[in-house]
Formats: sequence, structure tokens, C-alpha cells
Amino acid sequence: MTSDSDQTNETPKLTFTGDAARSLLIVDDDAPFRSRLARAMEKREFDVVAVDSVALGIEVAQESAPAFAVIDLRLGDGSGLDVVAALRDARPEARIVVLTGYGNIATAVAAVKAGAVDYLPKPADADAVESALLADGRTLPPPPENPMSADRVRWEHIQRVFEQCERNVSETARRLKMHRRTLQRILNKHAPKG
Repeated sequence: MTSDSDQTNETPKLTFTGDAARSLLIVDDDAPFRSRLARAMEKREFDVVAVDSVALGIEVAQESAPAFAVIDLRLGDGSGLDVVAALRDARPEARIVVLTGYGNIATAVAAVKAGAVDYLPKPADADAVESALLADGRTLPPPPENPMSADRVRWEHIQRVFEQCERNVSETARRLKMHRRTLQRILNKHAPKG
């Protein structure tokens, strides 16, 4: 996996330069998404450091503990929850939002227990991210404009369990309490729209 720094031969910015109260760490290994989100959040007057790995995320969290963070759950070198824990240790009041392409209740609970204030499915837009970061916790955020369909949520859950069972169809079927052939048909289909 190549990072932005590999492609441009520049070292990523690892320190904040502006208002500490608006410091924002973005940790995501999807380079196009990370740079789009970083630019959008800078336009919203956040002082952004964007990195692509757990190792760099932990380094920034320990060195300059930002006020805000947006962290992808699955990264090339590990779990984003490790960055959440490091940031929570360095700055307990930091507001952390976890992003993931695999939306399910178990990972949402894990993210919140680790110290995240919210959990958003990818791709999340900058407005949803800003809303989650700045929410005061007393009111519920507005519903998403384009939530995943029930079929898509079911498909995502099945895919996640399948991956957790090391792509073993029989074990996945047993854990999901599904007939093996039914599961195979679902796995052979493309993801539902929405």
C-alpha cells in the first residue's frame, strides 16, 4: 500500500500549526478520500493533519493530541481503535468520530467503548463529519440524507462475518444460522445498491 508521501516524496505534515481548539487528526488509508476530507475540513477552519496509518496516527496523538479526530476503523497496518485509545489517553476530552465501510452494531459498540463520540459509515461527507464532531450530545443528529438500505446493511453484515470466519462458508453459515447454499447464493451476488 502506498501512502501520499510515497507518491510525492514528501513527508506528511505531522504537527498542527493553527488554533489548538480546532486541531483535527484524520487517519484513513484511502488517499483520495483522506485528501478530499482534509481539504473540506480546512475550509471549515479546522487545522488538519491527515495521515494514512495506525503508526502515524498514534505518533500524532501522542505528540500533539488534537481536539478532534476522524479515524477509519480498518487501516492497512491495523485497527483504528488503537489510534482512538492512544488519543483518549493523551487527551481524554478529544471528540473522535470513527468511519468504516463495514457498518454493524458490534463495531459501533466497540468504537464507542474505545472512546469515539460517533460512528459514521463511509463514504461520509464533510457536513456529516463536522456535525458529528461538533454535536453537543444533547440532541440527536439529523438523519442521513442517503442511509444504507436494509438489504445493503444485511449484505454488509454477512460479508463482515464471512471475513471474520476467514472466508469459510460452512462456519459463516453456522454462525449466521443460515443454510449453506443460501449463504453461497448471497455471497455470489454483488452488493445491493444503496
